[in-house]
Amino acid sequence: MNLFKQCMRWYGPDDVVSLSDIRQAGVTGVVTALHHIPNGEFWPREEIRKRKELIETAGLRWEVVESVPVHEAIKTHKRGFQTYIDNYKLSIEHLAAEGISTICYNFMPVLDWTRTDLAFQLDNGARALRFEKQALVAFDCFILKRTGAKASYSAEELRNGEAYFASLSEDDQNTLVKNIIAGLPGSEGGYGLAEFQTALDSYKGISAEDLALHLQYFLDEIIPIAEKNAVSMAIHPDDPPFPILGLPRVVSTAKDFSRILMNTPAKSNGITFCTGSLGARADNELLDMIREFGESIYFVHLRNVKRDGADFYEAEHLEGDVPMPEVMKAFIELQQQRGVSLPMRPDHGHQILDDLNKNANPGYTAIGRLKGLAELRGLEMGISGFKS
Repeated sequence: MNLFKQCMRWYGPDDVVSLSDIRQAGVTGVVTALHHIPNGEFWPREEIRKRKELIETAGLRWEVVESVPVHEAIKTHKRGFQTYIDNYKLSIEHLAAEGISTICYNFMPVLDWTRTDLAFQLDNGARALRFEKQALVAFDCFILKRTGAKASYSAEELRNGEAYFASLSEDDQNTLVKNIIAGLPGSEGGYGLAEFQTALDSYKGISAEDLALHLQYFLDEIIPIAEKNAVSMAIHPDDPPFPILGLPRVVSTAKDFSRILMNTPAKSNGITFCTGSLGARADNELLDMIREFGESIYFVHLRNVKRDGADFYEAEHLEGDVPMPEVMKAFIELQQQRGVSLPMRPDHGHQILDDLNKNANPGYTAIGRLKGLAELRGLEMGISGFKS
């Protein structure tokens, strides 16, 4: 029976969650990246090999790269973008040469993900990640003061955002800024407000249609290299899956996935199916999407969210608005049909127990993810009719 390859994300040697911790959680695979390599530079084979050997010495396997960041110049088609694409091709070749054949990446402008609260207090004392629209409006219109920002929101949203901003102390404002800019990809960790505004400005005049064409160009360039090296490229959906801060979004819906797969038809062109990112939109029918795009899904993130209009927080893995039992059943059926075991990781986790006293990467606590993994493992075994 084909069941998930259970994995956990690891941020490298500086991660407070060690490889030993991850192995004790019961997984067999690691999802990681070379975060010390500046975005846009190619990954040297010796650096890939060094990381792979470190993982294997710990008794684990490097199953998925998450992520090889796509340089902003590739997304904007600004100066030097072709050089960065050529570097990306070289990274694919080097990873394949070291036996790593699944690469997760995204095409989100500026930020890899966006939350307004990284320590949202739940009723049971745990902490979760949260996105709140009025907090985003407060940041966008009254802290960052992005040119034209107010035109992006309704009169009611502006009133709520202004009231929210008025309630913030100076420390609260600084925390909100840090929370939003925390989603910077890879090694781009040093933005202040001015640098952040400059990054946003680089997308002036770039529509969603333009960004989609830039993505297609990127795929048309790299997918032949991936095909030649038997590498699966798995694009991650936008997080959250709707436009923010005046930036376009092009990987948010079933329509987007259809365009991506149809315009660059190749076995290596595929999807990372993130139930949390996609589930933040009520109009994304996850079960239909699994069935429609199942042949092109190469990596799975299982996470739940609780929605309230445009707001959401990350719920327990088996609670929230994502129908996780039905999702799990659909993936079990898909893997049986395809005869594969897809790599999966429990995406994010609450801060609970001793996690509350540790400074882990947002969403990547040890105990919180272990709890989620245990629940998902039990769900998978129960639905699949596991027999020892």
